[in-house]
Amino acid sequence: MNLRFHLPHLLALMLLGGLLFFLGLGSLGLTDRDEGSNAEAAREMVETGNWISPTLNYEPRFAKPAFVYWLMSGAYRLFGPSEFAARLPSAVFGLALILLQYLFLTHLRGSVVGLLGGLMLLLNVEIVAIGRMALTDSVLIFFTTLSLFCFWLGLHGEGRQRHFFWLFYLGMAVATLTKGPVGVLVPLLAVVPYLTVTKRWGQLRQKGFPLIGSLLFLLLALPWYITMLAIHGSRYTASAQADTVGRFLNVIGGHGFSVFFYVPVLLFGFFPWSGFLPVAMYEAFKNWRMKRLASSPGGQEREFELELFAALWVAGVFLFFSLSATRLPHYIGPLYSAAAILAASYWHRCLADPHTPGLRTSLRTIMGLGYLLAFALAALPSLYSMFVKQIAKEFPVAFQIDPGLSPYAAALIVVVGVTLVWYFGLSEQRRAGAFWVAGAVIWLVQLITIQFALPRFNTYFVAPPQELAYTAGLNLGSGDRLILYGSPRPSLIFYAQRKIIVIPPGQEEALRSYLSMPGRTMILLQARLRSNLPAEASSFPLLLERYGYVLLGNEPMVKQIPNRQPSASSRPVFSH
Repeated sequence: MNLRFHLPHLLALMLLGGLLFFLGLGSLGLTDRDEGSNAEAAREMVETGNWISPTLNYEPRFAKPAFVYWLMSGAYRLFGPSEFAARLPSAVFGLALILLQYLFLTHLRGSVVGLLGGLMLLLNVEIVAIGRMALTDSVLIFFTTLSLFCFWLGLHGEGRQRHFFWLFYLGMAVATLTKGPVGVLVPLLAVVPYLTVTKRWGQLRQKGFPLIGSLLFLLLALPWYITMLAIHGSRYTASAQADTVGRFLNVIGGHGFSVFFYVPVLLFGFFPWSGFLPVAMYEAFKNWRMKRLASSPGGQEREFELELFAALWVAGVFLFFSLSATRLPHYIGPLYSAAAILAASYWHRCLADPHTPGLRTSLRTIMGLGYLLAFALAALPSLYSMFVKQIAKEFPVAFQIDPGLSPYAAALIVVVGVTLVWYFGLSEQRRAGAFWVAGAVIWLVQLITIQFALPRFNTYFVAPPQELAYTAGLNLGSGDRLILYGSPRPSLIFYAQRKIIVIPPGQEEALRSYLSMPGRTMILLQARLRSNLPAEASSFPLLLERYGYVLLGNEPMVKQIPNRQPSASSRPVFSH
């Protein structure tokens, strides 16, 4: 591949991806629970020097393997413990995923399909959201995608290209160190159906180094798990089973939802390109069947076999997580690379052949989804008013704040945009413009969200308790106590940089044993819950109040909160 020829495409993708993944990356406080838990576990890893066994609130944390914590810890060493550093691995691997997609498709299908596939993978809500959060998923998606791309290149390559298989096994190993067994399961959900349908198992045995490759996978992935088992024994195995098999069989954290949960997640998370998916998947299976019937077995690679692989990849991941009892939007993130392959390949055919079947159906789907999305955006303020009482239980200031104009602006952009997509898409001469309009729509919506909606949400909903936790951490010594009365918020541990005592509502008597201890005691809670405290705690002087949250203390503060949103990077680094 001539990299000089494709350098403008690479630079454009890097510029646009850098903007969407890195713009304001550290301006939003860490959200609970996953972001706060991951960021704090990595901070404690650096503070304690325990690089094997992660902790949260200085207690063992078994929910995730250590690889992402290692990445975050490295970012903390470079930039200090902050929101930006915690999210940096996700953003870096998000951008790397886009470039990987472009290079893979350009190598196989040319620079036009490569650029379309890279932009489609970038310009959607789900991938950008995952790449801007301190989660394991961006890293997981990169390595499962790397694994599957290298499986394809190794299986269909000639000569030394079979050595891409080593990256197939390496990618699965690192993905397993990132999020557990799902790291090997996701690639197998695509590989096994593909090898079965195309009857290429023998080709895998001949070219794929199955025994040595499996050994490599085990050598890379297992040592950390074996070490954790040696340290924690049955306590670790019980937790690991609950977070893997238990998560598939049982609803965890109230995230059950319907078996059809991922239908709207995929349609709107991959919007506007999801409008191409139904026809693109149908065409992939139909074209493969027609080519198979017309060709003799054992022939050369079929023209549409890559689309078949991508369609089986999408279907396998989608069906597996739909059958899981616990469902969250980002779980199906690993299928988006395959969805972009399908959508880009289909749209390229639409540009080359004016009579490509299903074009009008796809454009109507994009319009329908766009109008539904615009209606939902415009209805957000009304829905907010309807459910403000429930929202206020989590965010006390909800009664005083409205969503602002951002939802209406985004709705208007979507309506105008999808209408133009229909107009351009129906014209043979102007059809290419439909893609650029669709991309501009989602880019503008993302920009409005990043620049206007999220900062407003952060100021009133996310930052207030974090500011109080940050201030408490500045004022408490090693022998003092910070008590959080209410639901657990792991992000507050990150901002306080100290162990927090969590007292859930209904367990007020548990507070009494801490109130009689010598030294300074501070209590962080929602203002409306203050009357629930035992008398000796509710009489603590009010030290600070922020948008419905209060900080109480048995002694005055020494250091005041700074006049800006706190970042852990402004604190003394890793002192405990």
